[in-house]
Amino acid sequence: MNLTHRKGGDTVNQDKWREARQARTLMQAHDALSALRPSEDAAPAVWRDYYLRSARVYAEIAEVDRGHHHEALYWADRERQKAMKPPSQH
Repeated sequence: MNLTHRKGGDTVNQDKWREARQARTLMQAHDALSALRPSEDAAPAVWRDYYLRSARVYAEIAEVDRGHHHEALYWADRERQKAMKPPSQH
């Protein structure tokens, strides 16, 4: 689900998420995901979507970047937990 509402922004955002999913190291994932972070004033639904997608990316990295397996699992769990928190607690 893409929550970008700017015309043409959907394609750019989808390309960036595709790049994040293609990361092969934890550092590549961090870099790609930091470029996708919503603005601080983004709607709660945008943040929730970001956290859930980020959790999936980190879970995939845990299986690929075995040297950072446990750290990537930590990040996946952290992002899932943030997705479930009320917006005021992010």
